[in-house]
Amino acid sequence: MQRLPLATAVSLGLFAGAAATHTMADTTPLEQQLKDLQSFQVIAHRGASGHAPESTMAAYELAHEWGVDYLELDVQITSDGELVVFHDDTIERTSDGEGEINDYTLEELKALDTGTWFNEENPDSADTAFEGAQMLTLDELFDRFGHDARYYIETKSPQLNPGLEEALVETLEEYDMIESGRVLVQSFEQDSLLKVQELNDDVPLIQLVWYYPSEEDDSKLVEWTDVTPGPAEMTDEDFQEVADYAVGIGTNFIYDGEEIIDADFVKQAQENDLPVHVYTVNETEEMERLMGWGVNGLFTNYPDRLLELVE
Repeated sequence: MQRLPLATAVSLGLFAGAAATHTMADTTPLEQQLKDLQSFQVIAHRGASGHAPESTMAAYELAHEWGVDYLELDVQITSDGELVVFHDDTIERTSDGEGEINDYTLEELKALDTGTWFNEENPDSADTAFEGAQMLTLDELFDRFGHDARYYIETKSPQLNPGLEEALVETLEEYDMIESGRVLVQSFEQDSLLKVQELNDDVPLIQLVWYYPSEEDDSKLVEWTDVTPGPAEMTDEDFQEVADYAVGIGTNFIYDGEEIIDADFVKQAQENDLPVHVYTVNETEEMERLMGWGVNGLFTNYPDRLLELVE
């Protein structure tokens, strides 16, 4: 076969495929993850927690099987320094134990039943397979799904979990979750996010906010940790202060049945380079309303409902 001159080959477009491949190769997995945040993300809140006990392997297995964009979880640290996937500061709501989670060793927490409560509270979704479900470690979750999933991890109650950020970043680095574009770290506590950034400034961060009526003046909304003003008072500068360290913002949109952000808030955040993820949205009508506003993602206990709307 006669080989064409290089110039002729280029003019015929024979190298177009190679050039495209080269361009794609120039985008790192982490850069691709950040680009993906501009599109809509289905975030499985504590797994498919409307269908299985929250924060258990069963809930994450189901969400992963359905093909969600992110598995959402909270991490805390045990008294012997192990990272566990658990939401509450105390263990009685979702286990057969009681007391503060940080007072227990991993071995003690592993002895708890974190599944039976779900069957009792959700008889329509009850499954005997949930009985005796063990509390997960972060290692177990990563060992199960590896780089086949993305993880949306909250540093939970950092004031009760000294050393949490250091242990988390160390684990993320060990499993190569950062450079591979597999993880977002979220927190209501700005100091916790800045600590993570100090430990590894490649970790993409999400600033969580919670807006509610002021106790002094219930006509005025305030933010739980004062990280921003209320939604109506937010300026471009306020959004930019968050965008200086975070790649997105996670917010509630309802408090006590009343909407507390609107489409203008979403638009202004996005204009300041902050994708908006809204929590925790379980009703289809509300999902559709927020998608109409152009939000970039929703946290939900029922990812199957949300996936039906985005497919």
